[in-house]
Amino acid sequence: MKSFAVCCLLIGTFVCAAYGQSALNARKANLLSCLDNFPGCNHSQLTSTHAKQIAALHHDKALWACMVDYSDCNRSILAPAELKEAQDSAHRQNLLSCETTTDFCNKALLTPAETQDVAGIISLQNLANCETGSGICNHSALSPAQLSEVKSLEHERNLLACETGQGECDKSLLTPTEAKQAAVIAHQRNFIACKSGEGYCDTSQLSPSEAKQIADTARQRNALACEAGDASCDPSLLNAKQVQPTTGQPAS
Repeated sequence: MKSFAVCCLLIGTFVCAAYGQSALNARKANLLSCLDNFPGCNHSQLTSTHAKQIAALHHDKALWACMVDYSDCNRSILAPAELKEAQDSAHRQNLLSCETTTDFCNKALLTPAETQDVAGIISLQNLANCETGSGICNHSALSPAQLSEVKSLEHERNLLACETGQGECDKSLLTPTEAKQAAVIAHQRNFIACKSGEGYCDTSQLSPSEAKQIADTARQRNALACEAGDASCDPSLLNAKQVQPTTGQPAS
């Protein structure tokens, strides 16, 4: 009988301990749910200290969300001073978007002074685009003096494109003298490309004497490659004097 009583006591102790551990785990799980703002949070199970800490944390997170994205902000939880701070932050973000000429600018939210400043920035950006040929250029937004300068720069860029073979060249915009100069430079550039074996070579643009000079240079370059044992060597292009004897000695 005594042994049975001891056994019951031990079982009761074990059950109480297990229940206590289970209750502790449940409280921790609920605290975690409340901390992460999960729907399963039971606020009634929180201690007053935990409830205050979690409420403050969620309020700070909500305030930060309003500071970052005012359009997706729960304004009802903000104090008047916090609401103004969030509104000021949204205004500054919109002003930055307008001043950096992004697609997220809402000009309706700008003050008259800010609108004037942004218009000036857009005008300068457009002028820079027109002067450099990068980005979209609105000629109609330029002053007569600016338009004259931009037209001159555009003509110069086109001439350089024609002379260097880089970029888009519109030969119809060149003067007769410029067209002749660009043709001479292009011919010389093609001749050098053919002679060096680098770049694009249009042999149809060569004169007979230039074609002969390039052919001679190519044969000399091939003979040198063969003598050096380079993989680019084409033995079929060698003449009898250039073919090395089987002794391995250079041809005389």
